[in-house]
Amino acid sequence: MSFYSKDELKQIGFKSIGKDVLISSKASIYSPEKISIGDNVRIDDFCILSGSIKIGSHIHISAGVYLYGGEAGIEIGNFSGISSKSIIYAVSDDFSGNYLVGSMISKRFRNIEEREVVIGTHVQIGANCVILPGVKLGEGIAVGASSLVNSSLEEWSINLGVPAKKIKEREKNMLKLEEEFLKEKGEI
Repeated sequence: MSFYSKDELKQIGFKSIGKDVLISSKASIYSPEKISIGDNVRIDDFCILSGSIKIGSHIHISAGVYLYGGEAGIEIGNFSGISSKSIIYAVSDDFSGNYLVGSMISKRFRNIEEREVVIGTHVQIGANCVILPGVKLGEGIAVGASSLVNSSLEEWSINLGVPAKKIKEREKNMLKLEEEFLKEKGEI
């Protein structure tokens, strides 16, 4: 895997970019002036970042993840991760049949839903998940592979299915580990 150099990352024109950021040269970045990236972030091959996106620190976005922020935006909190082939939509067409669908159709004939998606701290999204507009995933949520998240979920819970439902509570031990980790790195 080859990553953009620091100079190349500066030339892309992000709204802001932190230190120790690795972005694959095979990732596609649209509207970089609307994208903010924190420290210690890795974005792997074949990812698409489009629209308004705010990525926190200590985050890994695996290969083939698509983030469609539109104008409403996607926010990803610190210490979160998104596994391969997952898609997050803050924007979607109306598929009811009452409107035309697709980016090549003028907005007059479409009904576009745009609602912010918020991914809290310590959230882990498994492979092949789909997150729909307006979803808010609070602190500590884990979403199992191949789940569809169409509504907000309870903090510190493990969820899976279509649609995703809580299956059990999630442990909070990682909060102590986060503090130790940040102390060790000299960040607190």
